[in-house]
Amino acid sequence: MLSFLLHFHPKKINPAALKFTRTFGLGGMAVLLFVLEALTGILLRFYYIPTTFEAYQSIVNLNSQVLFGQFIRNIHYWGSILLILTTFLHFLRVFFTSAYRDARAFNWIIGLLMLVTVFMFNFSGYLLPWDQLAYWAVTVVTNILLYIPWVGESFYELIIGGKELNSNTLHTFFAFHTALLPFVLLLLLFYHIWKVRKAGGIILEEQNQKSEKVDVMPHLVHKEGIVALVIVALLFVLALIFDAPLLEKANPTGSINPVKAPWYFAGLQELLLHFDPIFAAILIPMGILLFLVWIPYFNYDKEPTGKWFLSEKGKNTTLQTAIFSFILTILGILLSPGFVRFEKLLPGFPGYLSNGLIPITIMVGLVWLFFKYRLHSSKLLKEEKIQAIFVFILVAFVILTLTGIFFRGKNMELMMPWNI
Repeated sequence: MLSFLLHFHPKKINPAALKFTRTFGLGGMAVLLFVLEALTGILLRFYYIPTTFEAYQSIVNLNSQVLFGQFIRNIHYWGSILLILTTFLHFLRVFFTSAYRDARAFNWIIGLLMLVTVFMFNFSGYLLPWDQLAYWAVTVVTNILLYIPWVGESFYELIIGGKELNSNTLHTFFAFHTALLPFVLLLLLFYHIWKVRKAGGIILEEQNQKSEKVDVMPHLVHKEGIVALVIVALLFVLALIFDAPLLEKANPTGSINPVKAPWYFAGLQELLLHFDPIFAAILIPMGILLFLVWIPYFNYDKEPTGKWFLSEKGKNTTLQTAIFSFILTILGILLSPGFVRFEKLLPGFPGYLSNGLIPITIMVGLVWLFFKYRLHSSKLLKEEKIQAIFVFILVAFVILTLTGIFFRGKNMELMMPWNI
């Protein structure tokens, strides 16, 4: 087993790469969590019955009648959450250390595909308990497909197998969650690791300096083992203290209130509360995705060094951008449900203008003015400018997500912290 694991590493490694702050062990954590998800998922399959008549009761029986059944399900639930978080943090680490350029450009695309696959992996499993929480959360997300012009309705019916969630939907999601997506993720994972090895591992400032390399075993493997034990311990503690949620059996005729998307899609649902669906569900997400795909192929000024920030000036600009994004996003959330709803100010205008193009143009104008003043006046490197734009998007996404999770109450009304 140990010799198999060593295939993921070269025999020897630069001592500088052993610093925990280089990677924070996030890639290894994600791999470990994926393995744990696979193992617990296999155990759950022995008791789970993927039909709308028996799915919910099989979960109830698992929780109450199977030895350690609730504990295994809790591990699977919390492991899925940690897998999303560690994968996303790994994605951020790769970006902020510029490990997405030159020979690593295509591997960045593979990483994005893996991140999307992890989200789909979790989403496909979200429906399987077939309780009220799962049914209506998946309904919210799948309904977004209806906003796709021309082909939205056909695509929606293809995915869920009808006009609303049904037994065909459950079978499809079960097949994707237990067979197709794990296989796809495993293939992408092996290819991703191979590309990292081929590119020479992580980027180091000390890479070109002569230093005697050390054996991966024990210097790196032992550290990875410690991180793995910490992750497993954390997962077990969460599983012992907090049970995976399970409401009453799904009832298509009576929804819960509020109806929220799964937490990792809460930002997208929040965006739909403020902008026309064409912009919120299609144009804005697609624009961000294209920006992320395009990032490795800019003509940058300097070679990547593995530094988190190339200069103090770039670091300060990134911080100021984060503050600006925070303020602008909060103001947008607070104002748009009230007197700055453009469909009220411009009655008779189509929604894609009054609640889409016009407010988007205003916000883009404000962002453009900020970047024109801040980025050009600072004479930043191109990489630092890209980093600032990325941070603006990141902070806005995090604020929207946290708002959707914690500050939306009945009828998706905004709740102030002092009213919670």
